[in-house]
Amino acid sequence: MSASLITAVELSVKPDQVDAAVTAWKAHHAASGFEGRALFRNLEGAGLLELAPVTGWEQFADLRSDWAQLWDTLAPVAEGDFRRQVLGFVDAPKPADTPLPQTPYIQMRHIEVPPRVHPAYRAWREETIYDVVRTADEVEVFEAYHSVLSTEPGVMFVSGFSCDPAEYTAVFTSPRYQEIVRQAGDRFIAGGERGLYTTIYARVS
Repeated sequence: MSASLITAVELSVKPDQVDAAVTAWKAHHAASGFEGRALFRNLEGAGLLELAPVTGWEQFADLRSDWAQLWDTLAPVAEGDFRRQVLGFVDAPKPADTPLPQTPYIQMRHIEVPPRVHPAYRAWREETIYDVVRTADEVEVFEAYHSVLSTEPGVMFVSGFSCDPAEYTAVFTSPRYQEIVRQAGDRFIAGGERGLYTTIYARVS
């Protein structure tokens, strides 16, 4: 069952230090005592992403301490600061059977939608985005979260897949989906360079 709350912690690292960052982050996981975390490597740049299910708000006191330790651990290889989000589950046309997707790859698909059009957007995506996802075998998991606390507020789709990334990407570059993107841009996407973005990650085993 999809986690009702997750944290997404992302860090850009020095390009020649990605492997070292992976090793250090995994060692931190082993020592932390938190269960269910997953680490992913950005396929489009030198960065790492950790997704973690959160059982409740009482866990955040311990998370703050854990994040402080992670800061010290990864500081030597970091290119920038940590980007952290708390995301709340909304719905899923293809839910996971587990708190987080277990697929080899995930894609984070972000869209910032102004509140005044959000109800219309929810109805629209059910008939467009979700319709594409439900009929695409390449997409194994597709869950919609919304920012609870974030420096980048908005909708975050967590999409899981096992096929070659090029096959998966083809689902979202088809003429039909490009028309969906055009409609979203005209009606729902807030301004700014990160109003809409996608990033693919590979699971670190």
